[in-house]
Order: sequence, then structure tokens, then C-alpha cells
Amino acid sequence: MRTLAVGLLVLGLAGCQSGAHKVVSSERARFYIEASDGQSELLTLPRSGVQISVMPKPVFTEYDFVNVEMAQSEEGKCLEFQFTPAAARDLYKLTVANPGRRLVLVLGDVAFGARRIVRPVDTGTLFVFVEVPETTLPALVVSLKETCALLQPPASK
Repeated sequence: MRTLAVGLLVLGLAGCQSGAHKVVSSERARFYIEASDGQSELLTLPRSGVQISVMPKPVFTEYDFVNVEMAQSEEGKCLEFQFTPAAARDLYKLTVANPGRRLVLVLGDVAFGARRIVRPVDTGTLFVFVEVPETTLPALVVSLKETCALLQPPASK
């Protein structure tokens, strides 16, 4: 009986470890707010070379999204981040308090896009153009969706 219990414990721990590995291999998205003053970090967008000074801690992390889709607008294709209900409320408050500043999307450890706050975002959805070729967007969306699925708690029954 003791051997069976130890075996189940080992299998359970192995399952947890494989789940953690998937999160590491998936794309991690975070948003940083543009700094107005004080301590900040300088991020540079890859194509345009635009440099943006941001606060050192992210305002939204990979745990704040329930889904990511590719969206089409008049300007081209972009990413559509769908926030959790709690993060959507935080997004609204942040965009009310910080008009004119930018939210910078960081994937992994690299800045990939920025969105200027022109009005409060009350939909829980944020559209961001990223500085990557449009042909790479589908694979990026798949990776971001995988991260969302791994990090969101299972739906309650």
C-alpha cells in the first residue's frame, strides 16, 4: 500500500512539473505603463526603434488575460487581448487615470508594441499593433492562447 501511495505521489509531482514546463515554453505577455517620472526602464520597439520609458513593474501579466485573438482593422492586423473580469476593471481604472500615456506590450523580455491611451477602455478588450511581420501573427496568437489556457483556472461546474 505504501508503495502505491509513493508511486501516485511521484506521478502527481511529475504531472505538475510538466505543466510548469509548458508555461515556460509558451509566450508570456505583459503590459507596462509609460513612466511620467521617477525610476523607470527604457524599452525599445524592434522595428521602429521608438524608445519608451516605463515603470519597472508590469501593470498586467499573463495571468490577466483569458484569451488573445488576431483582429483586423483599417490599419492592418493586430492582437486583441481579452482581460479577466478583475483585470478589465483594473484596465478601466488605469486608462481613466493615465490619458496620453502608453501601454507597452512586452513578449518574453522584448517590447513588441505600444498603445497610447486616448480614452478609457471599458470593454475589457485591448487592441495592440505589434512590430512583427503579419505572417508571424498566427503562430504568436497560438502561443499566447496556449499560455492563457494553461494559466486560467478551470471553469467551475
